[in-house]
Amino acid sequence: MRNSTVSLWMVMLLLGVYLAGCKGDSQQKAAEPETEEVGSEPAVTLTSEEMARAKQIYFNLCAGCHGATRRGATGPSLLPDGDGKFPATKELGTEALTHIIMNGLPGGMPDWGKQGVLTEEEAKLMAKYLQLPPPPIPQMTMEDVRKSWKVYVPVEARPTRPETQRNWKNYMGVILRDAGKVAIIDGDTKEPVAVLNTGFAVHILRSSSSGRYFYSIGRDGKVTLIDLWPEKPQIVAEVKTAFDARSVEVSKYKGPQGDFRDKYIIAGGYVPSHFVVCDAMTLEPLKMVSTKGKVLDTGEYLEEARVASIVASHHDPLWVVNVKETGMVWLVDYSDLDNIEQNITKIPTARFLHDGGWDHSGKYFLVAANAENKIVVIDVPNKKLEKIIEVGTKPHPGRGTNIQHPKYGHLWLTGHIGEGLVAAIATDPGPHQWEVVENVRMPGVGGGTLFIKSHPKSKHVWVDRPLNTNEDLQRTIYVYDAATMELKKTLRVPDRYKARAVHLEYNKNGDEVWVSGWAKKDDESVLLVFDDKTLELKKEITGDWLVTPTGKFNVYNTAHDIY
Repeated sequence: MRNSTVSLWMVMLLLGVYLAGCKGDSQQKAAEPETEEVGSEPAVTLTSEEMARAKQIYFNLCAGCHGATRRGATGPSLLPDGDGKFPATKELGTEALTHIIMNGLPGGMPDWGKQGVLTEEEAKLMAKYLQLPPPPIPQMTMEDVRKSWKVYVPVEARPTRPETQRNWKNYMGVILRDAGKVAIIDGDTKEPVAVLNTGFAVHILRSSSSGRYFYSIGRDGKVTLIDLWPEKPQIVAEVKTAFDARSVEVSKYKGPQGDFRDKYIIAGGYVPSHFVVCDAMTLEPLKMVSTKGKVLDTGEYLEEARVASIVASHHDPLWVVNVKETGMVWLVDYSDLDNIEQNITKIPTARFLHDGGWDHSGKYFLVAANAENKIVVIDVPNKKLEKIIEVGTKPHPGRGTNIQHPKYGHLWLTGHIGEGLVAAIATDPGPHQWEVVENVRMPGVGGGTLFIKSHPKSKHVWVDRPLNTNEDLQRTIYVYDAATMELKKTLRVPDRYKARAVHLEYNKNGDEVWVSGWAKKDDESVLLVFDDKTLELKKEITGDWLVTPTGKFNVYNTAHDIY
């Protein structure tokens, strides 16, 4: 039996090299029992039932950052024999891996045991699973996608004008992650209007160009079309485009090449690695395009080349598609759908591509390559790489946010998972364009930021920190003065809720900020509504229906890319 001192030493080694988070998913099929000899320790063995359970936990919690094949991305590789950069899981052993899974790491690895998400027995199960070879990636065909397609309300049977008297453009779509639901909340009255079954662990909502529809996509790969015009919003269509997914977007262009607003949607796949184009009004599948390919620097061919964030240009008939593992940004021209594969511009950038958003002009797209601590800038109208910018450890902007600075003009901001830092990048033409002109250090130790947000009508920048290992910092919201980037106030989730503060969203008028108090499934969660001017808490939204709220998306702001 290996001495426990060796295992704990390996924990410290991993602490030194591991600056990553683990908060995603992927789906695998069940396998027969597997066994692997691990050094001088007894063989690691899992039964068929244990293997299936471990795969599901990995899907739920880990694969988004570490990859379906465990080769690493935002998080490091978790391969039994290592990859030359990070320790082999077989060498770390069960004790050390269990310790990490239970307690987390400062660079953003969640403390799944301390949170109560995993029991010690489940953490030990995962420690064993990680010492066995990763299962193969399941495949999906266009026929599989088409078989999943369902239309519940045909287009001709839908309302021709809003049936509700509510201010539907100020609706908030709220993801109820572990419940597999989306809540539609009246942003004026703060009343829930509908709670809809959308699928496992919805990741994002996107608005149609008109704002009438929400498109949700879950980590089970299911896209759901929600019509907001009926008195009670309803699901009118759905389709499963992947086994695991993160991104969906609609076509938004109107110009000389035609009016493509709300004509198509694109759904990106994590597993398998592809995207699917569907009719935006019915979700009928139209095209499937694989994103498998060569890594930009090594030339290695990857089966796992996952589609991360997608945004739609308002200036060109293009989607910006970020292919995580290969470090390639694809500009997908949808104006000629029959020849879409021939009309893709592929731009080598950096790895591993994750989240990003538009600058204030809507012409430059900025995306985090968080494994390399960089922000990549793409000149979308000219279809070229504009700049690669060094920032802090593991940038995680969400979509980032745009503010106006008295000295540097327009800035785009990102937070970081790996350190307590907000980086402000100048975007206006001039001597400072694409420079980090402000590095704002956050209070306390460590990073853990997932989202940052402001609004054109606001004088503030709001920052969360839910992945910090400090329980107090997880509950804290930081409000900065947009003109000076000085910390103006810290706010907290009230102590009566055992919840982290996560994701920030403005209402349509830009005078309220909504924050999720994200608790465990069996604890009480809350939505906090703050006055953006006074920074006082205006409303606590609670209810039995409010289960694990995470992302919130205002209809108007999402349709118009206001952030």
